[in-house]
Amino acid sequence: MTATIDIGRGPDGASIGMDLAELLATRLLVQGNSGSGKSHLLRRLLEECAGQVQQIVIDPEGDFVTLADAFGHVVIDAGAYSPREIEELAARVRQHRASVVLALDELEVEQQIRCAALFLTALFDAPREHWYPALVVVDEAQMFAPAAAGEMNDDTRRMTLSAMTNLMCRGRKRGLAGIVATQRLAKLAKNVAAEASNFLMGRTFLDIDMQRAADLLGMDRRQAERIRDLQRGQFLGLGPAISRRPVAVNVGAVRTSGRGGAQALIPLPQAEEGAMEALLTDRLAEAASAPQPVRRAPPPPAPRADLEEAIALPRVLPEVKPTAPLPEPVAETPRPAPATPPAPEPGSGGTLEEIVREIALAEGASYRPAATLFRDFAIRCRQRAIASAHVDLARFRRMFAFAISGLDQLGEAAQSAIAGAAEGVEDDLLAPYLAILIAAHTGSAMPDEEELGRLYGSASPSRVRRLLEHLERQGRIVVREDFGGERSITVPMIPAAA
Repeated sequence: MTATIDIGRGPDGASIGMDLAELLATRLLVQGNSGSGKSHLLRRLLEECAGQVQQIVIDPEGDFVTLADAFGHVVIDAGAYSPREIEELAARVRQHRASVVLALDELEVEQQIRCAALFLTALFDAPREHWYPALVVVDEAQMFAPAAAGEMNDDTRRMTLSAMTNLMCRGRKRGLAGIVATQRLAKLAKNVAAEASNFLMGRTFLDIDMQRAADLLGMDRRQAERIRDLQRGQFLGLGPAISRRPVAVNVGAVRTSGRGGAQALIPLPQAEEGAMEALLTDRLAEAASAPQPVRRAPPPPAPRADLEEAIALPRVLPEVKPTAPLPEPVAETPRPAPATPPAPEPGSGGTLEEIVREIALAEGASYRPAATLFRDFAIRCRQRAIASAHVDLARFRRMFAFAISGLDQLGEAAQSAIAGAAEGVEDDLLAPYLAILIAAHTGSAMPDEEELGRLYGSASPSRVRRLLEHLERQGRIVVREDFGGERSITVPMIPAAA
């Protein structure tokens, strides 16, 4: 099937069309400074061919999500999914020929780039039977195919350049027609820009961008001045899908709009004298003292060699292979040992479990070395005339883990089920793992990173991450981390409730 879509009018009022079948075979580059109407042009193109061809939009600012209301596009909020889920979503998009908008606006810039690279690579790597024709629109392409390294991580830059180059160079045979839009041609990688055969050049003022645009349109330097004089919404088009000679286009109207702020002048609000100041300062101290939501920093980018492992789906291993135990944590914040408690009154007595609980509840107990805690335990037992010779260091560490995690506060049936599920876990990992099992058993929220660090006896976030990775490799937990940096922990085998 063939189709021509109307993108606007020429200087004489004649309709300017774009051959959709030719566009699928030859790709398109759109360039224009901020405010030139570049996003408006992309929206017009997408609206005109909606329903005729699959559309996949990489949207770093969330401008195109409104296409979902009028044309049924599926909006994928990238920040809500893990890297492996993003890849699986891309594979299903190709399989089911769904028109989607990948909204990246909730992510940090480098996370946007990594997410888009993973998504585009998965589109490119789809099985041959899913190579259906699709328009892949990448807005702000200079972010995803930068001409210079800048402040981006080297591994991230290699990943995104590879994804964009595959889209523009080799995507045609896989049914992927790249449409890239950029504010600065000079900032866009040349091997990506050079693969486009169709061009729509909007207003630009910098000489280097103007000259590159003129070279792509086949204009000399004097004719290149036309690019500087273009109005908002005016573009010079050239290419087999548009025209064999440069043609001026006034882009037509659109039915949907972006979510950006208003660009037209609107009247300022009217207020009586002093009323505006009151609006600004009323209950200001109360608002400033209210707790603010904390945005968790995204995890550092993984090295290239570890990329596949970092984004692999968590799996529950059928057998738990013995692994070398992690080294005993060293206290990052040494704390002085508490003074020896005074001798209790005669007849106060107590049990071994009560003494261990007292030690566990002391401030900073988990940060003290196990040997120091064990000496404190022995001293307290002697003072209270409680036999403790049968309790060695290994048993004491397990009793301490039970107490500090709160397991000893549960019923006997729950204690038995959770302790059975934790069988075989190394002593130094037992307390945080018991806390995870208790949360899964009771249905409460999983302990956060700070709480896990306290139970583990370390204030280092990297040590906590290694702890979770170690438990996951053993098949005892499943960790899911989305692009927004939010981590969730699940237990494959939740201990049955009593």
